[in-house]
Amino acid sequence: MTDLSCLAYVLEEWTVVEYLKKHLFHVVIVSLTISAILGFFIVPLTILFFIYLTNILLLIYQKNGEVKADPLSDVWDSARKTIASFWDIYARIWHGYELHGVENLPEGPGILVYYHGAIPIDYLYFLSRLFLWKKRLCLSVADHFVFRLPGLKLLLEVTGIMLGTREECLIALKNGHLVSISPGGVREALFSDESYRLMWGNRKGFAQVALDAKVPIIPMYTQNVREGYRMFKERRFFRQLYESTRLPFTPPYGGLPVKFRTYIGEPIPYDPNITTEELVEKTKTAIQTLISKHQTIPGSIWKALLERFDKRCKSD
Repeated sequence: MTDLSCLAYVLEEWTVVEYLKKHLFHVVIVSLTISAILGFFIVPLTILFFIYLTNILLLIYQKNGEVKADPLSDVWDSARKTIASFWDIYARIWHGYELHGVENLPEGPGILVYYHGAIPIDYLYFLSRLFLWKKRLCLSVADHFVFRLPGLKLLLEVTGIMLGTREECLIALKNGHLVSISPGGVREALFSDESYRLMWGNRKGFAQVALDAKVPIIPMYTQNVREGYRMFKERRFFRQLYESTRLPFTPPYGGLPVKFRTYIGEPIPYDPNITTEELVEKTKTAIQTLISKHQTIPGSIWKALLERFDKRCKSD
């Protein structure tokens, strides 16, 4: 290297150093901001990745085994067990997941009604453990937008996710299945908060189906589900956007390893003398009772984290 090129190199390095010194504060701020954003969304994105990975594994299973059977048939049980085992391990490790009150589920058909968190990952944990414990599939009513997500068709079919028309639900119940629904749905996921308010609006179709099928309704709720994953505070623009499109434009954030406990309440038996409206109110009261009994209101992330080290249930 000649003296001239050496001098040019030193001047270049010195210029870069001086530039960094001058703008170091801005570089640090930008770096911390990017890190914070990634930290806020990394766990929800990881969950989404695992969901798509699960669908890919099902497609491989279907192709290698040349499986052409009905996705709800027992032929898929080995694949379901593998999927359920994976999510149950994830639930145990990340959220110390517990399931209480399985004895309240009827042996026959029934409608399971639950509170909808920002991400219904707790419900996925419930489905997994129920299948592992009881080898029982619970069919799930999902919002229309779920079926617009690309690349998940086989997973939805094998795990029993359905649009949940009245006819579909009645057929499922007639065949002896449990059917689950969250009347609050996406609206509750987006706009409820750490106060755990139910946002059912005027939805009462589940109660009418329960009366028509003459089956019980079973309330269910997961402790700390809002502390694990949250939505940004409600803004009028996003609320109007959702009401006009029925699409969830607000992304969830969080993913802290708080304690999750799912509680299944006592069933509300079929009563031919009750009206649809009365049954809706009874169901609301049952879920609100579970929330009051097992949840600190307003929810506290710090307390929810500490509960990972507390072996006792809140009700104890």
